Amino acid sequence: MHTKIVCIVGKKKSGKTTFLEKLVPALTGMGLSVGTVKHDAHEFDMDHEGKDSWRHARAGAASVVVSSPSRLALIKRVERETPLTEIVSQFMKDRQIILAEGYYRSDLPKLEVHRSEAHEQPLTTPENAADKRVLAVVTEDPLDLGVPILGLDDAEDAARLIMTRVLGL
Repeated sequence: MHTKIVCIVGKKKSGKTTFLEKLVPALTGMGLSVGTVKHDAHEFDMDHEGKDSWRHARAGAASVVVSSPSRLALIKRVERETPLTEIVSQFMKDRQIILAEGYYRSDLPKLEVHRSEAHEQPLTTPENAADKRVLAVVTEDPLDLGVPILGLDDAEDAARLIMTRVLGL
């Protein structure tokens, strides 16, 4: 099976990570191998001063790998932002489904998380839902956006939607 990607999108503080934490076990509970990617529009630093990997990078290494019997991490300087599809094909092709937090501007299928206490309006509108490939909006609000509306605790329903609409299972 070819690795599929679904983006979990929404405005800042909308609950994307919280919903993703519910969706991952729902999908793994259905027997899928799941990977995640978190997009950060700003600089981030996984290395911490004093750690060996930080010291390797500080010495001039452009790529540093930390390896153990159960985990592998790559920290690599890049000249440009790496496209999501390239990240998946290089590092995650052994997973059936990738949940990517962010990447609203991509042409990939999306679930939008919206909480009215954080933002008045969702990103999705009836006019842009199809073009943005929005599968559903996850919210507590009764919205009419031309796509299914799922509750903030409806990770099982979202997983079933992904299984049928994205994976074709």
